[in-house]
Amino acid sequence: MYFLYFDAGLGAMLIQAIVAAVAGIALFSKSIMYKIKSIFGLHKNTPENDMFEDIDIDDSTIEKASKDDK
Repeated sequence: MYFLYFDAGLGAMLIQAIVAAVAGIALFSKSIMYKIKSIFGLHKNTPENDMFEDIDIDDSTIEKASKDDK
C-alpha cells in the first residue's frame, strides 16, 4: 500500500489550477458564444466610438489648448 503526501503547497497549487481552468473555460466559452451570435446575426454591432458620442469637443478647442502649452 502506498501513501501519498499532500502538503499545503500542493493544495494551494491544485486550487490555483482549478480556478485557472474555470476562468479559462469561462473566457473561451464567452468568445465562442460571441462568434456564434455574430454568425447568426444575433449580436448587435456597436461601433467603438459610441462611448464618446456625448462628449462635445471642437477641434479649435484642442488646437488652442496645444498652443497654450507651448
